[in-house]
Amino acid sequence: MIPFLNLKKLNQPFEAAFQEKMKQFLDSGWYILGNEVKQFETDFATYCGTKHCIGVGNGLDALVLIFKAYIQLGKLQKGDEVIVPANTYIASILAVLQADLVPVLVEPRLETYNINPEEIEAKITSKAKAILPVHLYGQLCEMKAINAIAQKHNLLVIEDAAQAHGSQFSENERAGNLSNAAAFSFYPGKNLGALGDGGAITTNDDELAEVLFSLRNYGSKVKYENEIIGVNSRLDELQAAFLNIKLGHLDAENESRRTIAKRYLSGIKNDKIVLPNWDFSQNHVFHLFVIRTANRTALQNYLKENGIETMIHYPIPPHKQKAMASWNQLSFPITEKIHDEVLSIPLYSGLDVAEIQQIITVLNQY
Repeated sequence: MIPFLNLKKLNQPFEAAFQEKMKQFLDSGWYILGNEVKQFETDFATYCGTKHCIGVGNGLDALVLIFKAYIQLGKLQKGDEVIVPANTYIASILAVLQADLVPVLVEPRLETYNINPEEIEAKITSKAKAILPVHLYGQLCEMKAINAIAQKHNLLVIEDAAQAHGSQFSENERAGNLSNAAAFSFYPGKNLGALGDGGAITTNDDELAEVLFSLRNYGSKVKYENEIIGVNSRLDELQAAFLNIKLGHLDAENESRRTIAKRYLSGIKNDKIVLPNWDFSQNHVFHLFVIRTANRTALQNYLKENGIETMIHYPIPPHKQKAMASWNQLSFPITEKIHDEVLSIPLYSGLDVAEIQQIITVLNQY
């Protein structure tokens, strides 16, 4: 069986370095917000091209804290509307709700699965105060158009970059520096994955960063002095140590993913299968390689029978989830089509040439 993702194989090249870091970590005797977190925050900010990086507990917290920091600064208030793609992973929407803001769902483009800028403007009301574009599957949204709309209507732009570490339009335009602030996840399966949970926020806004550093740590800048109502959401020192090792290899990992994606795109030729739409630039890091087909269950079963594990990202659209009962009657035809038809096939740097070819051959014979 070709696994969808083999994390052990993916992390194997770093094992000796991880063990050495673990020893240094134990020897240091400093386990929370130490030098490893500071180093990672410095290096990841530099990597993304931003002034600040704030390490937090996970990607969901990263989004929630951005919204809460803007509320603290008076740039948002409870009840404000945030425009968000209808077909995102539910975490994007949960973050809006957990900050007592109101998500306004917008259809994506069927070609890219990213939010459609042409649909955004029709959803802007006097209560709209922010846009949350999600770089889904690792492909950057149309940020030039989105930022132009935001400027016109005086809206904040917050990137959900949880799947897009290293995606870029150019050397100076990279996921994390294309908006007012951006949220990242370092969940183990991400292109830059920890060995547990982790997240970060990047921004060029000094005032926002100052509030975020305090918010993530009980609302405190000085120990036992609490200026604001904060939370406990700090990037773990040991996970930061592991991320420090892996960050230097991220561009190579992304390039490896693009190389496999190119092989899939040139090799898979089957009228029943819709392949990702990509212009072969560096705007996509292929966190996921997502195909579409009319009868997904049949294709998934066929691939399983032929020794290929797949996953569905994501089977149920947010507005159809039981947790979102008040939205269940809403209709988003493009979103629903995507959620009914998408299937993710294996793509990560640990795949060998024979496995890639087997996947192509099996798909072509479907």
